[in-house]
Amino acid sequence: METNPNFPVLTRRSLLAAAAVGSTVVLLGRPAQAYDVILNPDAPQLGDTISVTAIPRTPASSQPIVTVNDGTEYPTFPISNNRFRALIPTSPLDPPGRMVIRVIGTGETRNLAVGLKNRTFPTQRITLSPSRSNLGTQHEFDRVAAFKNLVTPGRHWNGTMQRPNPGRTTTQYGVRRYYNGVFAQDYYHRGLDYAAPTGSPVTSPAAGRIGLVGRVADGFELHGNTIGIDHGQGVLSIMLHLSRIDVNEGDFVQAGQVIGAVGNTGASSGPHLHWGLYVHGVCVDPAPWMARGFE
Repeated sequence: METNPNFPVLTRRSLLAAAAVGSTVVLLGRPAQAYDVILNPDAPQLGDTISVTAIPRTPASSQPIVTVNDGTEYPTFPISNNRFRALIPTSPLDPPGRMVIRVIGTGETRNLAVGLKNRTFPTQRITLSPSRSNLGTQHEFDRVAAFKNLVTPGRHWNGTMQRPNPGRTTTQYGVRRYYNGVFAQDYYHRGLDYAAPTGSPVTSPAAGRIGLVGRVADGFELHGNTIGIDHGQGVLSIMLHLSRIDVNEGDFVQAGQVIGAVGNTGASSGPHLHWGLYVHGVCVDPAPWMARGFE
């Protein structure tokens, strides 16, 4: 296993490829191997999305498979300049420390040892009344779960994602909570909350197809009026607590297009927008997607 990515064997081709995407080359192969590999970021922290780009050394190289640690597999998709890319999500529930990313394809399997950095998330204490402790219907949970499992081949986002509402951010990504004095082990705030008046426009952070529309009238009592956007390749946005929905399932929307309005529906303590960004079913921090984006 190659565990020291600090001394790569660079080729002119790999240097040009790395320069083209503005990333750091963290491990490159010997001439007999099939791929050069680029990670972005190369020093990830909890909540980051890790981009794994495999650059074939020969035209005969097949589309690779990317796995992590226990063998969890993430799909690769062709991108520009004859490269393949997989996106690996991380979250506050992951253990920090060493993780091994494997790129499997034509030739020798590449093994990349990466240190996933710890990160401190704020903690809140929430007291719920009995009437609010069991919100949600099975119909709602099933619809949302099916949406979060979507992986479609086309990539619809382009560059950085846009803020979906200009309101003040009231709850950050990753906040941990105590409910009625008990720490919620499997909970973290899955997204960003923006405080804004009811009726304030909600826009799509990136282009995509509407994959989910859920309404309070249809049993969305926890999420409230909901819109899910499929940005492609396992990247999804979900907008919660809306007062108005302006799109239908199957519609294609552009970045910045108004899709609905801020509201106070579902389990909400005041008018606000909740935006969750998911990669392969795991809610990731939207901040890197807005700051630098991914090709």
